Amino acid sequence: MALTLHSSSSFINAIDIKTLKTQEESLIGSISYAQLNSSTCRLRVKSSIKIEPVSSDNKSHTSIFDGKREHEILEKFHGLSGGRKTGSGVPVFVMLPLDTVSIGGNLNRARAMNASLMALKSAGVEGVMVDAWWGLVEKDGPSKYNWNGYIELIQMVQKHGLKIQVVMSFHQCGGNVGDSCSIPLPPWVLEEISKNPDLVYTDKSGRRNPEYISLGCDSLPVLKGRTPIQVYSDFMRSFRETFSDYLGGVIVEVQVGMGPCGELRYPSYPESSGTWRFPGIGEFQCYDKYMRASLKAASVAIKNEKWGISGPHDSGNYNQFPEDTGFFKREGTWNTEYGQFFLEWYSEKLVEHGDQLLGAAEGIFRGTGAKLSGKVAGIHWHYGTRAHAAELTAGYYNTRNRDGYLTIARMMAKRGVVLNFTCMEMRDGEQPAHANCSPEGLVKQVKMATKTTGTELAGENALERYDESAFEQVLATSRSDNGNGLTAFTYLRMNKRLFEGENWRNLVAFAKNMSEGGRNVGLSEYDTGKSDLYVGLIIKKDKETKETVLV
Repeated sequence: MALTLHSSSSFINAIDIKTLKTQEESLIGSISYAQLNSSTCRLRVKSSIKIEPVSSDNKSHTSIFDGKREHEILEKFHGLSGGRKTGSGVPVFVMLPLDTVSIGGNLNRARAMNASLMALKSAGVEGVMVDAWWGLVEKDGPSKYNWNGYIELIQMVQKHGLKIQVVMSFHQCGGNVGDSCSIPLPPWVLEEISKNPDLVYTDKSGRRNPEYISLGCDSLPVLKGRTPIQVYSDFMRSFRETFSDYLGGVIVEVQVGMGPCGELRYPSYPESSGTWRFPGIGEFQCYDKYMRASLKAASVAIKNEKWGISGPHDSGNYNQFPEDTGFFKREGTWNTEYGQFFLEWYSEKLVEHGDQLLGAAEGIFRGTGAKLSGKVAGIHWHYGTRAHAAELTAGYYNTRNRDGYLTIARMMAKRGVVLNFTCMEMRDGEQPAHANCSPEGLVKQVKMATKTTGTELAGENALERYDESAFEQVLATSRSDNGNGLTAFTYLRMNKRLFEGENWRNLVAFAKNMSEGGRNVGLSEYDTGKSDLYVGLIIKKDKETKETVLV
């Protein structure tokens, strides 16, 4: 069945050229624009509903429907309301591209973004997520903030009736899984790092990692007279003041970045320059002078200074397996008195860092109505071994004998922060046997830890997946059958591939199923073609008809 929606040409700002190919193609595919009038432009959608033309006299009209009527149409068209239908529904958000805001601080591909947000709204998602990059916003100097691109984006999101989660991204973009662009730390911060390389995490070989400032100097005035925690706090305070009218409304959540990739962890498995490859165990990141000083102080406190000289000497290198090392093997050093001392210190420093940063955020955003969240990495490789080596090097003291996620969940519960966990889409059977992976076991453990501590749990997929199997796995993990259910899910990520036929249909069905509380209820009865949405721009010129797919 086909539905023709007649619309004014104001749906797209037409340009008087035959074909325009721009950066927008990377987001939503080829778009052809031509000078149009209202009698030659129409939108076609698969459905069984008839809609009358929008008057061409209304020059200010910016949508194919007016607000209330649009809502009613989409409600019937999709069987969705665009948000939760019941208390048991799980809202779905979609991550926007990493380069949503340009190096110059402007909104990238604005028209493509506008069309994509319209499509996401009609797909039934709750909203979107965007990174507010420290390296973009405070690029021009200490305390000089440029939020212009984000203001434009948030206003556009609001116009479409969507919500937004904003990530305070204090890390570098580039060098990790899925990083499609490069956004370094602010130039003035890099200048300080060049003068004092110990400001960043360092491994035992002396390799420096510029992704994130070392937590060892959290409370030291090393950034032009301010401590890193003060710098992060000032950034968040500027965000609060700039977006005070939107917080608690269109901005429903502020996620606080606490490490590489925005996750509360050490950069123990860096992919840049081939340093680490899956499923290597990674390396401890405790060799900058500030971390070494902290380790020495911890050893003096227990009157065993020898343990504070350095990190473990037998922990291997990035790409080894646990049994290749003295520290991580089945009966290795990790399970000795020294191993317990070191791992407690290493993991406690990470939790303290998270607590300081989230404590600052709690004070800044209190009373705004926006939720706070923090992200924890889903490190599922070598989970089936006794030592859980890859988790240990990342700072999660989680072994066969110890639950490392309870401590993190308690810290977040104390601050009223949602714990956002990754790898929700993964199944054990999809992983290589030699890596001893168990993403399902890991997710189950985190669900139980958050349930025990009374912490809200949200989820993400770790890798880009578009297939029905991945969506079904998220549906299963979203329920509270074993431990906490999810309060929200954020899908990674919006790009050109997402809007391709089968991928798009899978997302639409997934959003609907999540809104129904994680039940696999299928698509709307109106969607006999098994596709909840198809939007095309029909351009008539003489006897020829050209069609451009927007989404």
